[in-house]
Amino acid sequence: MRKLFLIFLTIVIGFASFAQKSKKDLMIQRKQRINALIKQEEEGVISYHKQTAFGIKLNSDGYGGFFELGKYKSVKKSLLFQFELTERKHSKEEKQSNVNIPSSPFIFGKINFLYPLKIGVQQQYLLGNKTNRNGISVTGNFGGGISLALLRPYNLEVNDMDKGGRKLIRYESSDSSLYSNSGRYTHIADSVLFTNSSLLGFMQVSGGGFSKGWNQLKVTPGIYTKASLRFDYGKYNEQLSALEVGVMAEIYSKAIPQLVYSKANQYFVSVYVSILFGKRK
Repeated sequence: MRKLFLIFLTIVIGFASFAQKSKKDLMIQRKQRINALIKQEEEGVISYHKQTAFGIKLNSDGYGGFFELGKYKSVKKSLLFQFELTERKHSKEEKQSNVNIPSSPFIFGKINFLYPLKIGVQQQYLLGNKTNRNGISVTGNFGGGISLALLRPYNLEVNDMDKGGRKLIRYESSDSSLYSNSGRYTHIADSVLFTNSSLLGFMQVSGGGFSKGWNQLKVTPGIYTKASLRFDYGKYNEQLSALEVGVMAEIYSKAIPQLVYSKANQYFVSVYVSILFGKRK
């Protein structure tokens, strides 16, 4: 029995020593690979050939996400192909709640949800390299592309004056009128509810919900350009981790209506900050 125990103990110690040696070898190999990458960067050799990244973005007028595919031309230059979808909110829109009935909040006077869909290309230039594997590299990005303004009509849920119950309405025209007879409302043009706040309680207005209006989607084409600085704090490995700050300008083929009581804009300028995560190969 004692002999078997000694044999078992010898096997366990052997496996532990082998595992420790293997772990040490992996650490040495990783350190050598990192040093080799640093040397390649210093000598101007392309360490990676392409990268893929996903990111989340916070604009001064909205939020969204994007996908990026990059191709390295040299250590200092890269070409980035980007696909981005965001939601733009008007600075004057404000959510309200109906105190008369339990309902979802609504935005008085809102005409459309605006989702800019962008497809573009950016040129990336290395401005400052990492001094060590735990440092930060800085790149300057500049580019642009096509921007498609996806407009989803904003729907309200209100009392149906003709058939009873509830119905969904959306803004149709700015010259809709309100008819009355002896002080009692006999007919209310749907669009009036987007311009006359005194009727909100009477009609018991509530928000139409996220699922409404997609079958009435409209597209307005445009172009955009943007410039940014990207701070890559990831180590010299296949993982990409970065923070980006920048400014963006967009112009569309026609003005984009968002709120009834605000002028429709054809030009948009915003600042943004993004967080990126991805891989290099």
